[in-house]
Amino acid sequence: MKIINASIDLNKIDRTKIVAGKNGAKYYNVGIIVSDEKNQYGQDVSIYDEQSKEEREERKPKKYLGNGKVVWSNDTDKKVVDVPDEAQAKSKRIQEDEFSPF
Repeated sequence: MKIINASIDLNKIDRTKIVAGKNGAKYYNVGIIVSDEKNQYGQDVSIYDEQSKEEREERKPKKYLGNGKVVWSNDTDKKVVDVPDEAQAKSKRIQEDEFSPF
């Protein structure tokens, strides 16, 4: 499991790709890539506009929407992720709350 913090530039969203769900819900499908390497800003997550089958077949470039970083991971086979103390404390509280009878 991984916890990722990320941001999307709402000005880059193609409003024609918003889809209607049940009970008035609206969805926008994205692709998320978690890289093995961090960029110069410490980010290792990229968010892209999900492409249609036709767009993939035409090899259209992905539209970049935002980025982020993995802030916590329990993946012991991978490199250790730098986690700020606040994120660790929050994660620990969440784990403890899962087992709390109250």
